[in-house]
Amino acid sequence: MTDKYYVSMTDKFMSGWGMAKDKVNKLVIECSNYDEALIVEQNARNRSEMKNVNICMNKPYYNQNQYYVSWHNKQDYSSWFEKGYFKRDDR
Repeated sequence: MTDKYYVSMTDKFMSGWGMAKDKVNKLVIECSNYDEALIVEQNARNRSEMKNVNICMNKPYYNQNQYYVSWHNKQDYSSWFEKGYFKRDDR
């Protein structure tokens, strides 16, 4: 049984330019448990630029020729771990 989960998503806004020039920009956030992963997943779904949001039990792999991947965790992306942090008011 794993003690880590990963929430992966495609950042449509950042894809195709900057560090992700000609690539798909993927954001992966490492979580300590499934409950954290559920919170991060819901926060990602509340952001309009994030698509293809998934929870993974295994560390995802992406071909570096097609994807620019940024890896994050609770230490550097703490707001993503707060329930409802990116909740949209327009719903």
